[in-house]
Amino acid sequence: MALIPTHRPRRNRKSEVIRNMVQETTLSVHDFIYPVFLIEGENKTIEVTSMPGIQRFTADRLLDEIGQCVDLGIKSFAPFPSIDDRLKDRLAQESHNPDGLYTRTIAQIKKAFPDVVIMSDVAMDPYSSDGHDGIVDPDSGEILNDATLEVLGQMALAQARAGADIIGPSDMMDGRVAWIRDVLDRNAFSHVSIMSYTAKYASAFYGPFRDALGSAPKKGDKKSYQMNPANRREALRELVLDEQEGADMVMIKPALSYLDVIREVRNHTQLPVTAYNVSGEYAMVKAAAQNGWVDGERTMMEVLMSIKRAGADAILTYFAKEAAQVLRRG
Repeated sequence: MALIPTHRPRRNRKSEVIRNMVQETTLSVHDFIYPVFLIEGENKTIEVTSMPGIQRFTADRLLDEIGQCVDLGIKSFAPFPSIDDRLKDRLAQESHNPDGLYTRTIAQIKKAFPDVVIMSDVAMDPYSSDGHDGIVDPDSGEILNDATLEVLGQMALAQARAGADIIGPSDMMDGRVAWIRDVLDRNAFSHVSIMSYTAKYASAFYGPFRDALGSAPKKGDKKSYQMNPANRREALRELVLDEQEGADMVMIKPALSYLDVIREVRNHTQLPVTAYNVSGEYAMVKAAAQNGWVDGERTMMEVLMSIKRAGADAILTYFAKEAAQVLRRG
């Protein structure tokens, strides 16, 4: 006679009401930070061909987009600028121009929507003629860590003055959190938060983002400052340093291929943990859905749930607006 099972986990799955009652992880619109792309000009949008459904916006059209998102409950945004090549130089001087596209637009967003949270990006690559996150030595090609900190501090200060609520150093230079914290505090911006890109990996998933901004390196790669995708313990070393240097939140980027790192960091810090569901992860889902290989909506929500389940308190995701619409439908 077959042994009748005593323990039956399926009893907790037998109806939708019970499944909802015992659900361990939930997604909310409050979990999302929406990355948006910014271009110069007026009344214009340009599609990012490698990211179906994603546009680059002029400032006026971006305000319209933010208004739609606010109506859906999205209140946090991370703008990234596409800068004209004529404004780029090896020292990224346009990055801290108080009248530049980026700082000007942050001020416009905060004036139109004072209650939204703007998370800025601190890295040289959108403004650099070299396409790197730091200053490149013209002779050796080395990325000059300590010289770059000065630029990052100027950039962070300009963004704080424009109204940024959270500064997001994504450059992966050593010591940048402490440097930026000191610059902000000395200039009466102690209330401005730092969300450090604690573990930013040298990933193949960034291609569509670089396509959107035209920010790919002109020579070499970013492996001397971004992390090796093979490493997990190294993320904990970066975490300890960011905590010591004054980060308010920490981030793992990318998210989907680094769920184990998200969980590892979550287990080792009391700080809020965020994760960046990056452009390549977005594009893969969209491409598969367009080909009819997966249910795009269900896959999107499963991806986001996996990131939250791994331990992320907030998720930067290009799916934010679409996911908010799904959540509103219930």
